[in-house]
Amino acid sequence: MSRARRTFAAAVTLAVASTTLTGCLEEASPHEAVRDFLVGWQSNDYELAASRADGDPAAVRRALADAKLQLDAASFRFRIKSLTVTGEESRAEFGVEVDLGDNNPLWTYDSVLPLHLDGGSWKVKWSPSVLHPQLKEGQRFAVKAEPKPRQPVVDRGGDPLQQDTFLYVARVVPARLGDRAEEVVKQLSQITGYAEDRLLSRIRSAPPNETVPLITFGRTRYQSVKQKLDALPEVETVTEKQPVDPADPKQIVGRVSALTPETEQKLGGPQRAGDSIGQSGLQQAYQGYLTGSTETEVIILDLKSGEEVASLQQWPGRQNRSVQTTIDDGVQAAAERAVSSTRTSAMVAVDRTSGEIRAVATRGLHQEKDALAGKFPAGTAFSVVAADALLRAGVRTGQRLPCPAERTVGGARFVNVGQATGSSPTFQENFAQGCVTALASLARRVSGDDLAKSAKTFGIGQPWRLPLKSFSGSLPAFGSDADKAKAIAGQNVQVSPLSMALVAAAVASGTWRPPVLVTDPDAPDTAAAEVTPAPQPQPQQLDPEVRKALAAMMRAGAQGTPAQAGGGRVHGVASAPTGKDNNAWFVGWQGDLAISVYTRDYDPAAVAGSFFAALGDSP
Repeated sequence: MSRARRTFAAAVTLAVASTTLTGCLEEASPHEAVRDFLVGWQSNDYELAASRADGDPAAVRRALADAKLQLDAASFRFRIKSLTVTGEESRAEFGVEVDLGDNNPLWTYDSVLPLHLDGGSWKVKWSPSVLHPQLKEGQRFAVKAEPKPRQPVVDRGGDPLQQDTFLYVARVVPARLGDRAEEVVKQLSQITGYAEDRLLSRIRSAPPNETVPLITFGRTRYQSVKQKLDALPEVETVTEKQPVDPADPKQIVGRVSALTPETEQKLGGPQRAGDSIGQSGLQQAYQGYLTGSTETEVIILDLKSGEEVASLQQWPGRQNRSVQTTIDDGVQAAAERAVSSTRTSAMVAVDRTSGEIRAVATRGLHQEKDALAGKFPAGTAFSVVAADALLRAGVRTGQRLPCPAERTVGGARFVNVGQATGSSPTFQENFAQGCVTALASLARRVSGDDLAKSAKTFGIGQPWRLPLKSFSGSLPAFGSDADKAKAIAGQNVQVSPLSMALVAAAVASGTWRPPVLVTDPDAPDTAAAEVTPAPQPQPQQLDPEVRKALAAMMRAGAQGTPAQAGGGRVHGVASAPTGKDNNAWFVGWQGDLAISVYTRDYDPAAVAGSFFAALGDSP
């Protein structure tokens, strides 16, 4: 809850408390003295409170006001526990609830109001112990804040997916400000945009001789205000290294920024200089787990020496933790190298037996918006899914099918791009060559329900759970042979590189599994994530015989292509360039890694070959 909302809540509580005190303490005295003192304290009406105490009114008013400043408190609330009277002496026991603000925990303790008759009126016996039983003359409250650093996003081996970068922290020592505290804070507020009252309250609540970090800047922001900051001799700016510069895959890991005036209230814990906020990717989705927190302690200080006298209460701060991803550093490096020679491409690599995402690399595209959540025409890469339905419907891999240059199916026209049109190839050969006309001709051999069932088996259109935006694919309604033919050719089917990598993994392992990007924590920070987690779909097992035939077909599809540049046993299928952007796909696997590559104006099989070769060159 923000400071403003908590202060409003305190005002509401005050109205109730005043009614309660008035209703329960109907006797003229000492009940009225207790009520007026506590209500005045709670409502910041220190004149009322001081009128019910036997001390110097100015000293009482100042002590009550200073207590609020020293604690940086949003509010005080009180609850009477007991009231006893013994002759001319009285004792009121009461509970105190101090809201330290900025999402800090509430501080609660018990105290006592001693009263006595003074000239026929009941008065509170004033001493600092009225504020807290352990507070004495010559002492004051203070709040110590020890920031904890932001935790990292890590790869599957536990190594951080961030590099160190320098941030700039403006800080002060309260005792050195003297009577210039308000003027310095006013200027600092004008320079930075931070609320003047918040900066001043942090200074006043801190131990006077301790360094208080106030504002953290990124390099660009710091350079823009450096000259003005340097003109404030009381403000010292130091550099601090923090691991917030994302490593590959940068857009999946996400950006982090220092706290700004605009984002100050977005964090789930007490905001201090050095706190940070995730702006994108996993840094944003898991903000509540990763962000720095603050250990808070209320203490008593000796006014003369500035030394700590007592610790009254400690709060360890929110428990933050790192986020464990499935990214593999070596696989990611190979993927980055593979797409580097393209202008527009996206590549996703997953573990074929678990669905864990090992790498996401792009060139000219966005890793999250395009590689995970892009909606691209599937082309003949979708023939892997369609072949599952066709094989289950009885089409044999050796069945011969003409591959003409053009064909019309149900009124829909199909044209091959560059395929030979000689003697009738087999279904497997047409699949391997991506013969659109031959594949489309099989639309009458399969029902729309069969195609939809196979698509579901391969996860197309399934509502999987991923902490970032993603797209599992979409199918049309199959109202005609033309609709089915277009689907078999991938013309009316949309997929993402991630969804097609999982298709390859399903054939490679025999079971489709939903994607996994983060293994710990179990779910993202729902307050920060831009996506709502959906129930994770169950794994789908392929028909063993169909899967065996598909594997053979994809082995044939990779033979003689650049995908084999790295050697080894590569399985896959490449689609011919289509559309005005020359969209093309390679979907396949080698060893434990299943991949999909989407390119424009470039051979995706060459990207696959470069990737597998880079893995082979890795130590």
